[in-house]
Amino acid sequence: MNATSAATASAVTFVWLGMVLAISFLEAPLKFRAPGVTIPIGLGIGRLVFRALNLVEAVLAVVVIVAVALGGAPAHVVALTAAVAALLLVQLAAVRPRLNRRSDRVLSGEESTEGPRSRGHLGYVALEFAKVAVLIALGIALSAA
Repeated sequence: MNATSAATASAVTFVWLGMVLAISFLEAPLKFRAPGVTIPIGLGIGRLVFRALNLVEAVLAVVVIVAVALGGAPAHVVALTAAVAALLLVQLAAVRPRLNRRSDRVLSGEESTEGPRSRGHLGYVALEFAKVAVLIALGIALSAA
């Protein structure tokens, strides 16, 4: 893989990883512990934050895909790039719409905030863990390329 493409894709991958770790695993759970933050307020904040994160993730994914495609990447790098892009696509196209519909119901008062988290939320978290693992593997592979 050419050095410029590898360096670009590696840097962008690690920025992406940092954003996911900071938002999904630090900001998201902590906001509900802040004084005065109710479930509806936290959901409203979360929707804004995750909408912005997902938009930035999509841009970063495109940059990584272009750098990998133009750089003559080895097959394992291409596979990891495809895997992380697929995980993001599943989150954006399948899981986020379900979460948005549920948060709409909660914010409108149609659904209670009591009880366990939704399966959609648990699915999103599982995909976040998988995405973090793939981003780490991709970043390492690109650094070695």
